[in-house]
Amino acid sequence: MREALFKKQNLDKWQSFEEDVQSIHSDTLAERFIELTDDLAYAQTFYPSSTTTRYLNELTAQFYRKIYANKKESSNRFVEFWKFEVPYLLFRFRKELWVAFCITFISAIIGAISVAHDDTFARLILGDDYIDMTLENIRKGDPLAVYGGTDPLMMFLQITSNNIKVSFVCFVMGCLFSAGTAYMLITNGIMLGVFQYFCYQQGFLKVSLLTIWLHGVLEISSIIVAGCAGLVMGNSLLFPRTYSRMESFKIGAKNGIKIVIALVPLFIMAGFIESFITRQHLNTFYSLLIIVPSFLFIVWYFIVYPQKVFQKSQLC
Repeated sequence: MREALFKKQNLDKWQSFEEDVQSIHSDTLAERFIELTDDLAYAQTFYPSSTTTRYLNELTAQFYRKIYANKKESSNRFVEFWKFEVPYLLFRFRKELWVAFCITFISAIIGAISVAHDDTFARLILGDDYIDMTLENIRKGDPLAVYGGTDPLMMFLQITSNNIKVSFVCFVMGCLFSAGTAYMLITNGIMLGVFQYFCYQQGFLKVSLLTIWLHGVLEISSIIVAGCAGLVMGNSLLFPRTYSRMESFKIGAKNGIKIVIALVPLFIMAGFIESFITRQHLNTFYSLLIIVPSFLFIVWYFIVYPQKVFQKSQLC
C-alpha cells in the first residue's frame, strides 16, 4: 500500500486517538494502544523514515506512557522517571544523541589539530592565566596542582552548580533552531581537544588522562546528552511534523527538559569526584577503577538500556 493511501485511511482514527488519549479509560486505552502498535509496525516496515512513522511513534509513546502511569507499581514515581521515562526518550532521540556526540568529537579533533599547527591557539581558547598557571605548576612538578588548591567542599559546590548551569544553557540554546546547542557543543569540544593536546605538548598527557577523566567521563558525557536535549527541542521547531509549530515546540521542550533533569545526579557525582578524589593523585590502577566503570555505566544507561526499555514497550 502506498503511504499516502495508508495515511488517508487511518488519519481520522489517529487524530481521534490523539484527542482522547488523556481522557479514555484504561481498557479502551489498552485496545487503542494495541491497534496503534499494529499501525506503527506496518509503517516501520514499509515507510521506515517517513513523517507518518515518526508521528505514529510519538502517538504510540503517549499511549504507552499513559498506560504505564496507570499501572500500580511498588516503586515510586521518582524511581520510574530514571528507570523508564528517560531511557525511553533516549532511545527515541538516539539520532540526536549521535549527532551531539559527533559534533563534540569532531570539534575536539579540530581543537587538537589547531593547537598542533599554532601554539598560540591554546592561549586563545584556554586563556593566558590558565596556561601560565599550568606552565608554572609543570615547573614545580605538579601540572594539575589546580585540583588541590581549593577547599574541597567549596570546589564541589562551585563545580557542580557550574556544570548544571552549562547543561541547562546548552539545552535552552536549542531554542535557536538547534544552532545554539550546536554552537555550545562545538565550543566545548574544541576546548576539550585543545586542552588534551596542550597536555600532550607539555609531556603530561597520561597524567591528564588518568586525572581529568576521573570525573570527565561523567561530565563530558552529560554535556553531550544535554546537547541531545537541546537538539530535541530545536528540531521540534524545525520539523513540527503533523503538529502546529507551537505544539511541536511544547512537546520537544517537555521531552528535552526531562533528559536534562535526569543528568543532575551525574553532575553531582562528577563534581564529587573532581573535588574530593582527583586531588588524591591516584595511581593508574585506582584511576582506571573509577574511569572504566564510569564509561561502562554511560554506555549501558544511555545506549544499551534504552534499547531494552523500548523493546519491552513494544511487547506490552
